[in-house]
Amino acid sequence: MHAKNIIWIIFNVLLAISVLFILPAQAQAKKVREYWIAAEKVTWNYAPTEKNLIESEGDLGVWGKTLAYTKYRYIGYTDGKYTTPVPQPEWAGILGPQIRAVVGDTIKVHFLNKTDRPLSMHPHGVFYQKDDEGADGGKGASIAPGARYTYTWVADEAAGPGPNDPSSVIWLYHSHVMAEEEMNLGLIGTIAITREGKARSQDDPTPRDVDQEFVSLFTIFNEENDEESGLKHTINGRIFGNLPGYETSLGKRVRWHLVALGNEVDNHTVHWHGQTVLAHGRRTDVIELMPASMMAVDMVPRSAGDWLFHCHVNDHMMAGMSTRWRVLP
Repeated sequence: MHAKNIIWIIFNVLLAISVLFILPAQAQAKKVREYWIAAEKVTWNYAPTEKNLIESEGDLGVWGKTLAYTKYRYIGYTDGKYTTPVPQPEWAGILGPQIRAVVGDTIKVHFLNKTDRPLSMHPHGVFYQKDDEGADGGKGASIAPGARYTYTWVADEAAGPGPNDPSSVIWLYHSHVMAEEEMNLGLIGTIAITREGKARSQDDPTPRDVDQEFVSLFTIFNEENDEESGLKHTINGRIFGNLPGYETSLGKRVRWHLVALGNEVDNHTVHWHGQTVLAHGRRTDVIELMPASMMAVDMVPRSAGDWLFHCHVNDHMMAGMSTRWRVLP
């Protein structure tokens, strides 16, 4: 075969490969992703079973004195009618809907304040103009009760995974009109950003190199002016094992996104029984979190069982900052 023909064949093969793999990877990273999210006033129960599900013979102690409180939450909807909620996994608890994007995407959040006080949505990590900061002045800094605002955020390169990060990273979002009060009220959610070229598809921004992703918020909600009974030591807003849904199986590639918020007492040491995790190249089974920390760690479960998942600070364990994660055979 003539050399020129061979070169022409090789060129066309390479071109076909670029069309099949390279171009789709670039295309999937250029998308506008829309979310419809409302802030709503709800009644929240920190232990719906009214039982200590960690110790069968234990009780809820002083922390079970009052379990249901008025809270405020972010609720996701399918469209601008705000009538059909987006389903949440059981393990999400009090967390608002997870916002997802791929590096290069634009995020539009259509926010409706259905509560009785001005609120906002302030994101960490992503790029935004002043009006879309959701804090400290600008049009989106304080949305009145009954009003709407569309936030525009960009998942630029600086919002995505760094050189030593896994294929997706997590950022917090929360209300920032009176930030300390509103985070304590429950107005908290997360934004997951996937590295360019690592998403499952253009329509599915989840990373293709993991099978499951979980999010865990460690925070102490203060319900009664520092009275011990009102200090709810929670994982995603639940105490004493009342957070179900962390379920996986042997051999699955699992990513845990860990976040924390709160005060100086919110120094947490997150611990899994039965498994280790990989955190930026370090092997461990305890991750340190401080208020506003955000961390992604990976694991491949190696032992089946119903395992404890808790903060390893002694006072926090006693107050119920624990749940279970299940590994099926």
